[in-house]
Amino acid sequence: VQLQASGGGLVQPGGSLRLSCAVSGLDYYSIGWFRQAPGKEREGVLCISSTGRATFYRHSVKGRFTISRDNAKNTAYLQMNDLRPEDMAVYYCGASPTSQCNTYARPTTYWGQGTQVTVSS
Repeated sequence: VQLQASGGGLVQPGGSLRLSCAVSGLDYYSIGWFRQAPGKEREGVLCISSTGRATFYRHSVKGRFTISRDNAKNTAYLQMNDLRPEDMAVYYCGASPTSQCNTYARPTTYWGQGTQVTVSS
């Protein structure tokens, strides 16, 4: 199983980025995005079930971040709008061979490498 995250970069406050996570070796899974800021623990951001139901783990991203998936392409996305300096972190995608997302963020079975999101003017 491999997860390949991409799409990070440098953006000004208020800007947007879209992260992608390409999955191979799994056909049935829930997938989430996590982030880790310097000196902090990794935290869950959003998860999407195998059928497309989203679960938010961070209240602060509601209305700004959207998670989606294209099962035909085996790829999940995180659309991030109105980015704030506190969103700056390394973002990771993680997948588990389960249909539904956990109610609370938990470590996933498989992880992709991180992609850096920097929010700065």
